[in-house]
Amino acid sequence: MIEKITNGGELQAMILRSNYTFDGIQFFTPDEFSQQLAYMKRPTGYVIQPHVHNAVAREVLYTKEVLLIKSGVVRVDFYSDAQEYYESAILRAGDVILLAFGGHGFEIIEEAEIIEVKQGPYAGESDKTRFVPSVRELKIKDAE
Repeated sequence: MIEKITNGGELQAMILRSNYTFDGIQFFTPDEFSQQLAYMKRPTGYVIQPHVHNAVAREVLYTKEVLLIKSGVVRVDFYSDAQEYYESAILRAGDVILLAFGGHGFEIIEEAEIIEVKQGPYAGESDKTRFVPSVRELKIKDAE
């Protein structure tokens, strides 16, 4: 299953659940995203022709992160650009999330291993603005 997290009609994140399946290749992100998320399922013997990637100039304004939950349980909290909380989701082993816009924070519910992929190089603290979230009542999506 693919879940879209939106705020004010704008796509903020996409969650690709571990139980998702599709024959072939499926791209989920709009072409204008600098980070693309796709799923691929191919049968035994299928050949992906060897290739190299050409130099193509791309402009990246905002960092987009892809996280793969290798093990454990993680709650992700979503915030607007104005740092206002609007919902949460539970991620479990095998789930993948693309964080595209808005703010986000995490709480590790069960010890977790997480693989992160994003544009680099990492700019350290100048790469993000940290904030203290306001008190909120959690609105949690869980595809358990």
